[in-house]
Amino acid sequence: MSLRSQLLKGVLEGCILSIIHKQPTYGYELSVRLQEFGLSDVSEGSIYPILLRLQKEKLIEGTMQKSEVGPKRKYYHLTEHGLHALQEFKTQWENIKHPVDKIIDIEEE
Repeated sequence: MSLRSQLLKGVLEGCILSIIHKQPTYGYELSVRLQEFGLSDVSEGSIYPILLRLQKEKLIEGTMQKSEVGPKRKYYHLTEHGLHALQEFKTQWENIKHPVDKIIDIEEE
């Protein structure tokens, strides 16, 4: 597993919660959105196990809705518990991001 994959695995759940928080989203759409943000190496196959785990942990809920094209889709939205988890992720991310940025910036000087 590459370093990028290991780092991404740790933050992917928070990224998914953040995207779902902005608007209810279905699995394939999540994959597309992540790619639009530059996470092109995140496959659809890696997203669904995370969605299942987030549902099991009651951070998200899924509801089946009609699709304009094709079969119904399961749209995910955050629960109250998921909103708290997202806020915690943001706090923890800032606590990691700023010190790492400082270390990297010192190295480049």
